[in-house]
Amino acid sequence: MKKKLSFGKAFLYGILIVYAVITVIPFIWALSSSFKNLDEIVSGAINFIPKHFTFHNYKVIFVEQGLFPRWLFNSLFIATMVTLLNMFFNSMAGYALARLHFPGKRTIFVVILAVLMIPMQVTMIPNYLILKSLGWLNSYQGMIIPTMINATFIFMMRQFFVNFPKELEEAAELDGLSKIGTFFRIVLPLAKPALAAQAIFVFMGSWNDFMRPLIILSSPELFTLPIGLNTFKGQYISYWNYIMAASMVFTLPILLLYAFFSRYFIKGISFSGGK
Repeated sequence: MKKKLSFGKAFLYGILIVYAVITVIPFIWALSSSFKNLDEIVSGAINFIPKHFTFHNYKVIFVEQGLFPRWLFNSLFIATMVTLLNMFFNSMAGYALARLHFPGKRTIFVVILAVLMIPMQVTMIPNYLILKSLGWLNSYQGMIIPTMINATFIFMMRQFFVNFPKELEEAAELDGLSKIGTFFRIVLPLAKPALAAQAIFVFMGSWNDFMRPLIILSSPELFTLPIGLNTFKGQYISYWNYIMAASMVFTLPILLLYAFFSRYFIKGISFSGGK
């Protein structure tokens, strides 16, 4: 027998459906516009089906705009390296704060919490000056190394490991595993939900980052996609057809990443309160 939907739930579903439609419409328009020519886009007509369907925009950005594949590679390389390094270092730091006992542990944890409250804009100029003194401006290492740890995800991993069953670690120690062996062979494989959530957030943050590459990178060959997209905008004319096509390519890796990790994602972000 089918259950009757209560008024409250029906109202909530209605709001969610309206919100979803409002959110999806701009994406559908952008997808549609990536197959239109420039004249049709700037005509002001809001149509979702192109009058003159064309793949020319995709051909231009991949074939005629020679640097676009390089920008795509730069974004993928930087975002992937930043994600892998964050997963590695944030997990180790979170585990150390949750499980190990060492002098100054509480102070370090308080410092990490304090760092969470500092806006990125405050550290932007000091970071630039440090990278300049190291000679890392306009380089991959300048984009990757300063972002290879993140206080937010150290805190997140710490909360996950605080609630991790101690019995599993004790059993691993009885079997002769060291602390490092227990971490890499027992704890880390069982932390997939937290790692997946972290991977999605870190990759998205790095992939969509516009301000940091704008400050650090100056050679067009090293541009990431957000900076490269900006080059399609001119002083007198903006090529919205190419921008829309490039934006669709820009969105694809994030969708694939979410589809791959989605089964872990909800588990990973639903941490219970820690100690």
